[in-house]
Amino acid sequence: MEIDLQTTLVSIAYIIAAILFIVGLKGLSHPRTAVRGNLLGAIGMFIAIVVTLLDQKIIGFAGIIAGSVVGTTIGAALAIKIKMTAMPQLVALFNGFGGGASVLVAGAALIEALLITPDPLIQTTVAAAASGLIGSVTLLGSLVAFGKLQGLISEAAVQFSGQKTLIILSATAALFLAGWLVSDPAFMGAYWALVAIASLLGVVLVIGIGGADMPVVISLLNSYSGLAAAATGFVLENSILIIAGSLVGTAGLILTNLMCKAMNRSLSNVLFGGVGAAAITSPGKTEDDVYAGRVKSASADDVAMLLETARRVVIVPGYGLAVAQAQHAVRDLGNLLESKGVEVEFAIHPVAGRMPGHMNVLLAEADIAYDKLKEMDLINPTFAQTDVAIVIGANDVVNPVARNSNDPSNPIAGMPILDVDKAQAVVVIKRSLSPGFAGIANPLFAADNTLMLFGDGKKAVLELITALGQI
Repeated sequence: MEIDLQTTLVSIAYIIAAILFIVGLKGLSHPRTAVRGNLLGAIGMFIAIVVTLLDQKIIGFAGIIAGSVVGTTIGAALAIKIKMTAMPQLVALFNGFGGGASVLVAGAALIEALLITPDPLIQTTVAAAASGLIGSVTLLGSLVAFGKLQGLISEAAVQFSGQKTLIILSATAALFLAGWLVSDPAFMGAYWALVAIASLLGVVLVIGIGGADMPVVISLLNSYSGLAAAATGFVLENSILIIAGSLVGTAGLILTNLMCKAMNRSLSNVLFGGVGAAAITSPGKTEDDVYAGRVKSASADDVAMLLETARRVVIVPGYGLAVAQAQHAVRDLGNLLESKGVEVEFAIHPVAGRMPGHMNVLLAEADIAYDKLKEMDLINPTFAQTDVAIVIGANDVVNPVARNSNDPSNPIAGMPILDVDKAQAVVVIKRSLSPGFAGIANPLFAADNTLMLFGDGKKAVLELITALGQI
C-alpha cells in the first residue's frame, strides 16, 4: 500500500498540535502553570495554522511569515497597552471575533461547495447552519457584553415587555432557517437570514443580563465561540479545528457550570433572571434601616493601629480594586505586614471581578505568590481565626444577606460568600455605601466589628502603608 507522505506528516503535525492543546488546557487549571499552559496552547495553534496553510496551498512561506509578524505585533501591542481592568472587555471581543470568523468562513466554504455541486454533503450544510447560528449569537452577544463592561450601554439588566417572547420567536425563526438551509442549500439567502436572526437573538439574550452575571456570560460566550469553530471544522473537514473548537466549547461549558454553582444559581436564572434590572435594598429593609447610625468611618491611622496588633490578616479583593489599579499597592501592604511578622493571605471568590479568574490574574500581575491566593472553600473556615479582614472594592461576594436563602425577593439568596463578617475585625475600603451589581444594601458595612475606610482603593491603601510605616 502506497503511503501519502504529505498526508502522514500533516496528520502527525495535527496530533502534536492536539496534544499541545490538551496539555496547555490542563496547565490553565492552576495559576502556577497557567503561563506555561498558555504558551503550549499558542505553540499548538501556530503549528496547526502553518501546517493547514501549507497543506491547502493557500499561501506561501512569505505570506505565513508576514501574517505571523502582523498578528504577533497586534497581539503584543494589545497585551502591553490593555489595562487589567479592561481585560474582561478584551476577552469579550476575542470571543466575538471568534464567532464572527466562524460565520464568515462557514459561509465562504458553503459557497465554494455549491460551486462544485448543487447538492453538497449533508454534513456540510448541517455544520454550516450550526456555525452560522452559534457564531452569530456569539458575535453580537459578545459585542453587547463588551458594551456593558466598557460602560457604553447600561450595566444593569435591560428588561422590556415581550422580551422573552422575542427570544422564543427569534430562536424559533433561526431554527426554521437552519432547517431550510439544510433542505435547500442552494438558496444562500437562508444562510444570511439565519445570520441576521441569530444576531438579533444574541443581542436580546445578553442585553437582559445584569453586570453581576458578566463572569458567567463571558465564560458561556467563550464556549459558544469554541462550538462555532468546531462546527466550522466539520464544514472544512479539518480535524484540528474540530478538536480545538471542541476543547474550548467543553471547557467553557464546564467553567460556566462551576461559576453558576459558585453563585448558587442555575444557568437559566442567569440568562433570564434579569438580576440587577432594578436596584433594590436588603430584603424587607431600606438602606436607612441597614446603615443609619451604625456605619463607623475610620481613618488610615485608625486602621494602621488595628493592623499593628494583628497576627493574621486576610485581604479580599474585588472589582473596585481592579478599577483603582491598586494591586501593586496591595502587594506592598502585604509585604509590609509580613515584615512585621503578620501572616497575610488573599481570599478569592470565584465570581469576584468581571471574568473568571479576574482577581487571580490581577494579583499575579503584581507578583503576589500563588500560594497566598486561597479559594473560597479553603479560606472560609479560617475567618474565625483572622484578626483583620481587609475588603477592597468587593460587595456582593461578602454580603451576609446571601445566607437568607428563604426570601424570594433576595437576588443573591443562597449564593456562597466569603465569610469575612466572622473575622475579629473587618476593614472595608470603598468609595461609598453604594450597592453592588445585585443592587442591595450590605449589612456588613454596618456590623459592630466593621470599620469603613472611604476613598479610592489605591489611594486608601497607600495612605494605610504610610500610616503603618510610621508606627
